[in-house]
Amino acid sequence: MSAPRIGVLALQGDVREHLAVLTGLGAEAVTVRRPAELAAVDGLVLPGGESTTMAKLAVRTGLLEPLRDAVRGGLPVYGTCAGLVLLADRLLDAPPDQPTIGGLDVTVRRNAFGRQAESFESSVPLAGVPGGSVSAVFIRAPWVEEAGPQVEVLGRVGGGPADGRIVAVRQGDVVATSFHPELTGDTRVHELFVGVVRRAVGGAVAVPSGAGAGAPDPGGAL
Repeated sequence: MSAPRIGVLALQGDVREHLAVLTGLGAEAVTVRRPAELAAVDGLVLPGGESTTMAKLAVRTGLLEPLRDAVRGGLPVYGTCAGLVLLADRLLDAPPDQPTIGGLDVTVRRNAFGRQAESFESSVPLAGVPGGSVSAVFIRAPWVEEAGPQVEVLGRVGGGPADGRIVAVRQGDVVATSFHPELTGDTRVHELFVGVVRRAVGGAVAVPSGAGAGAPDPGGAL
């Protein structure tokens, strides 16, 4: 199979870091700033950054509706931090007019972990990710306040004042984390997303990480 073409939304945020990780995993990583570029990718990463700025720029560049259509149409998408906010169907602690792309039946609280000075790094076990907990960097991070019945909770914070808070979810081929794996050198979340994209390109049906027995399928489980 040829390398999947995975875009990184390049309106604002930590674009270069995602491009580097995806390229290192054998994907053809490209920037997406225009609807025509979005139409040419097999999967998309929504990076961390400032969600309100990204949403405004998506409206200004004419990308918001194509993004919504792409997610509704089944494009595999992985959102980190601000990307999780953009993928949420519902927001808390956000400007009342902030638009989202949607695609995840979740309620997300913006900046739930506090200000920039309260950023931290932790280890989070993720369902379907082999090799133990992943390194997770939280920077003005959101968390998932509520998840709908079709949403699979992949990871929660363990310990501390945020114990039990949801920080990783999946609904079909839409995946999101509150944290930034692209900043840690731990490529396992990206590797599994590349597998999700490969399966989608190949026409295979993604298997939720809780389904079936035996070892997790790296192309279908996250």
